[in-house]
Amino acid sequence: MENRTARLTILIDPRKKQIFEEICAAADLTPSQVVRKLIRQYIIDNAGDRELPDWLRGRPAPER
Repeated sequence: MENRTARLTILIDPRKKQIFEEICAAADLTPSQVVRKLIRQYIIDNAGDRELPDWLRGRPAPER
């Protein structure tokens, strides 16, 4: 499971930011939640041959 956070700063057109925030709010999600979901999906879609941890793919961790 993800256990640490790091800050990611992006620059975005203010009009796009406003629309994005409104859409997130309408879905009862924070912009951070949506961006994290987009990043996870992008990694999964573009990882190629990289080995990804189960928690990133949404699979339960193997029992120990």
